[in-house]
Amino acid sequence: MEVTLNGVPTEVTDGTTIAALVATRAEGHSRIAVARNGEVVPRGAWTDTRVAPGDELEMLVAVAGG
Repeated sequence: MEVTLNGVPTEVTDGTTIAALVATRAEGHSRIAVARNGEVVPRGAWTDTRVAPGDELEMLVAVAGG
């Protein structure tokens, strides 16, 4: 199925969860925020939140520095 991830059309497997998406797209980062269709998805809900066709997802990784 197709979703939009950070503005880019992206194919993901049916049944993909936010947790699985983060694991494959932001491996090694611990400070991540995810929004689905404009709503922040709480980290505690990632394993239960499945993406749906047409979802617009934003995955943000916090970076320290100045």
